[in-house]
Amino acid sequence: MEEMELMMHLHLDNERQGPGSNEMTELVLELAFKLAGFDNSRSCRTADIGCGTGAQTITLAKSLKGEITAVDIFSGFLEKLQQRIQTEKESLTASVSCIEASMDNLPFKQEEFDIIWSEGAIYNIGFRKGLEYWKQFLKKGGILAVSEITWTTDRRPSELEEFWNGAYSEMDTASGKIKALEEAGYRILGHLMLPENCWTDKYYKPLLESHGPFLARFAGNGTAAGIVAADIQEADMYNRYKNFYSYGFYIARKI
Repeated sequence: MEEMELMMHLHLDNERQGPGSNEMTELVLELAFKLAGFDNSRSCRTADIGCGTGAQTITLAKSLKGEITAVDIFSGFLEKLQQRIQTEKESLTASVSCIEASMDNLPFKQEEFDIIWSEGAIYNIGFRKGLEYWKQFLKKGGILAVSEITWTTDRRPSELEEFWNGAYSEMDTASGKIKALEEAGYRILGHLMLPENCWTDKYYKPLLESHGPFLARFAGNGTAAGIVAADIQEADMYNRYKNFYSYGFYIARKI
């Protein structure tokens, strides 16, 4: 079994596959509508790219009107999302459909969406590549809301910098991310940083608790053991150096 498939199994039963919270999704959506001058009663076409098991998808579907297309490369994640849709259907104000596809090969039409949303997923193809590729599917004046791991200081410990630069070459400060948005043809509307509980309570705690059952299921699998070791190292880095980085949530508008 390949590493990506093993990671899917590890994260399958967790509410989130990255830092975030329902409250932050709601806050960013409210800010995005206000900053873009959107009427929150309007019907929108929204794409949630890299939706995972869909915690934020369901939150969006309780706040938006219109249609949401949730995209992920893993069918297992989408099956979990479909279960959530059925459980929550009485409280949803937008319809949700799921598409199994890679975020760098999307089956969409030009200028199809009013909103493109992506939480903690764009790093899979790279921030700049994602901004440039996804822009074609966004209507002129449409909203892009994307969260991305971000340095919160200009200087940081060398151990931390080496760790994250090795894991993700596009790690940058908020000013660097904003510059990338501007260069890709967006007008930045605003950004904010996720609070600590989005990492600890909402992501690392359930992730670390899932390691035991995961290792029992894939006993003797060296790749599975390596995934767990990497998670533990990453969580330790955050506990020690959380003042130096977080996830930035960036709200922008296609020019």
